[in-house]
Amino acid sequence: MSIAGLVLAAGGSSRFGSPKQLAEFGSQPMLSAAIAALQGAREVESIAVTLGADEANIRDTIDLSGVEVVEVPDWREGMAASLRRGVARLASEPEVDAIVVVLSDQPLISSADVESVIAAWDGEAPAVRASHQGMPGHPVLLARELFEAVAELDGDAGARDLVGTKRTVIVERGALAMADVDTPEDLARLRRDS
Repeated sequence: MSIAGLVLAAGGSSRFGSPKQLAEFGSQPMLSAAIAALQGAREVESIAVTLGADEANIRDTIDLSGVEVVEVPDWREGMAASLRRGVARLASEPEVDAIVVVLSDQPLISSADVESVIAAWDGEAPAVRASHQGMPGHPVLLARELFEAVAELDGDAGARDLVGTKRTVIVERGALAMADVDTPEDLARLRRDS
């Protein structure tokens, strides 16, 4: 089975006030942490990153070697635009059986998190999602049978809305690994608690 990785990083960071993809966490920007989590996962064969808002600044700042950039000109629509374009690009490769989706604003995501979601996939379930105490999160693995349904998503709908209607395998993760950053206060709290 061939598995690709997708980082959703096209958003405008309106609540953060500056490009949160570039916000430092530890020794690297948050987007770099998401890319590294996919690059370190043994089963992930190719990686795409969606960019929209602040694309030029992100390209100038982040090392994107080894990943394919998928431009999202309609990024203002919401997460669905980023997900649609990224999945469409990776789905165009006929050998890709599934895509693992991660977010650029989860700086504690690890290769182990990605690998645990992949390991839970039996090749039959349409999706695998991470969760913490019943709350869904990322990474999310989408099998090829869901790729066409992703094309129908709009607005701020993400994989959660799609996966929620399907039989899924759920992988439990820790609260810190699931934490995402929407505001500078979120980032400060995560730095303090990790």
